[in-house]
Amino acid sequence: MPEIRLIGDNGEQLGIMPPAEAMKIAESKEKDLVMIAAGGKPPVCKIMDYGKYRFEQSKREKEAKKKQRVIEIKEIRMSPSIGDNDFNTKLRAGQKFLAEGNRLKVTIRFRGREMAHTHLGEQLLRDYAAKCTDLASMDKNPKLEGRNMSMFLSPKQK
Repeated sequence: MPEIRLIGDNGEQLGIMPPAEAMKIAESKEKDLVMIAAGGKPPVCKIMDYGKYRFEQSKREKEAKKKQRVIEIKEIRMSPSIGDNDFNTKLRAGQKFLAEGNRLKVTIRFRGREMAHTHLGEQLLRDYAAKCTDLASMDKNPKLEGRNMSMFLSPKQK
């Protein structure tokens, strides 16, 4: 590496110089010489306190992690021959998940001869979505995949 472009600790350009000279400047200021852009012509280095830089960077990452909210996908499973009370119980559980801000996947499992009556399952899913309209919007319409029919609901933004 014959020459590098040096940036001072305050962000000012110190010019193009040999690495040994840049190292002397960094040592005189009791700071580190850090390569920022190795691919540049010439490569760019900066004088900084690397320990302090890493500490501040980890602090920013922790702060960003605190603010982010992980959205989970909760699943509710039913059968096409579900009773009214069981349906209402599943509905309340789903509404609770949506109120917490999670996405909801509602699945109906068809077994045996129930496969001949997939329209009943689709109607059940549409009823479920209709009863959740105040809390959620339908992301994905009911779709049959193998023996399961599922749909996705997302919470409405406040």
